[in-house]
Amino acid sequence: MIYHIASRADWQSAQENGSYTADSLAAEGFIHCSNAEQVADVAERFYAGQRGLVLLVIDPQKLTSDLRYEPGSDKPDELFPHIYGPLNLEAVASVLDLEPDSAGKWTPPPV
Repeated sequence: MIYHIASRADWQSAQENGSYTADSLAAEGFIHCSNAEQVADVAERFYAGQRGLVLLVIDPQKLTSDLRYEPGSDKPDELFPHIYGPLNLEAVASVLDLEPDSAGKWTPPPV
């Protein structure tokens, strides 16, 4: 499984529209994702202090868009999964609430 952090509102819009697109798809050509062990670090670096987030658990076998593992822009020695196109809703196996603990720390998803 791979993971994508989204706002709850964006996920609700995706369900109404039939597919999910992130701002990064238009800006960079792909949707940023993470492996399970990368989620907490990504949340800490890019979503600190934010609330109302969900974690999309994505089955790569069900994607209709290309999936590529590529170096992170700020972590060139680490490979991250990137979805090159919209995320089809059938590939989303589950949606988990994603909130930091009382100390503001993020917890990796259960695998």
